[in-house]
Amino acid sequence: MARINLLPWREELRAQQQKDFVVQVVLAAVFGAAIWGLWHMQMAQTIENQNSRNGFLQAEIKKLDKEIREINDLEKTKANLLARMNVIQELQSNRPMSVHLMDELVRTLPEGVHLTRLQQNETKLSIDGVAQSNARVSAYMRNIDASDWLTNPGLQVIETKKQERSRSAEFTLTARQKNADAEANQDAGGDS
Repeated sequence: MARINLLPWREELRAQQQKDFVVQVVLAAVFGAAIWGLWHMQMAQTIENQNSRNGFLQAEIKKLDKEIREINDLEKTKANLLARMNVIQELQSNRPMSVHLMDELVRTLPEGVHLTRLQQNETKLSIDGVAQSNARVSAYMRNIDASDWLTNPGLQVIETKKQERSRSAEFTLTARQKNADAEANQDAGGDS
């Protein structure tokens, strides 16, 4: 006898295929979600690592900034100390200059001239005085010009004043102080 299959095999096949399709879609969705989850965790870990690195770098930058500030403070302190040392050395080297200046002022002063005021600004001198005559002021200027420690005399003001029986000349002149020792050392160094 011939066998006839009356079961709806096509519907069963279609139902099986549909079931397989749904399983495949669910598996694909689960697999996709798993991959997305792994990717998300990997990205979160990468971001966490980068944030950790950034935090470390920020901490190191703060340390370096602090060290740079300390170095700048030390540089300022060093510059201040060097400036003080230079001032002290200059004062030490100029100490004999004051003695030479006073000595030279006395040596160059001719008879009949006396000083009323002396002002010094670095090497520039302003000298006020009274002389018996204009000729004595000229002699004083020649003496300054011939001096080893003074140079460049320049007459600023001269006024002749008459008093009862005598005349006097009040004057103001400028000059420069020079360092004869330094010039002698330079000349000696230049000759060799």
